[in-house]
Amino acid sequence: MPTIASPHSPTTRTTSTRRDVPADTTSRAAALAPYAWAVARIAVGWLFLWAFVDKTFGLGRSTASADAWIDGGNPTKGYLSSATGPFDGLYHSIAGDPVVNVLFMAGLLGVGLTLMLGIGSRLGTIGGVLMLVLMWSSHLPVATNPFVDEHLIYSVVLVGLLLARADRTLGLGERWARVPAVQRWPWLR
Repeated sequence: MPTIASPHSPTTRTTSTRRDVPADTTSRAAALAPYAWAVARIAVGWLFLWAFVDKTFGLGRSTASADAWIDGGNPTKGYLSSATGPFDGLYHSIAGDPVVNVLFMAGLLGVGLTLMLGIGSRLGTIGGVLMLVLMWSSHLPVATNPFVDEHLIYSVVLVGLLLARADRTLGLGERWARVPAVQRWPWLR
């Protein structure tokens, strides 16, 4: 019967023989990964913060100046009035409601700031995922895919940012974690 070398036998090589991959690639990637997550955190935060600023001041990107919230515009009416799918009745009934407008705008601002600054990441993630899933559910079925769209992808990214502790790099997460109130109530992290 032929002999099969054990991975623990002295004749087995334990070092890589690939010459095209530098030996320090893994350590370099591990060192850079927190920065990639931090840039992703800031970018997603900017999406939320920009939506708040544009809807508030009508800067002409997705909100015309005549529709600015500060000039009496209605940040939820157009989007929620166009809702489709199984929840369209619910979304049509709350479209343009002043309380819904305030909650929506506060959510955009809050999620944007928590992500951009790297503070309150748990609350920002929960708020962001909730907002994104609600936006996803307001226009079903998804036009470009049977199920997944950018709202669900951003939701997964937000959870990944939290799990990767992206608030600790290029953000105030380390300092925030040392605040006495945050130490007392960890859900504020």
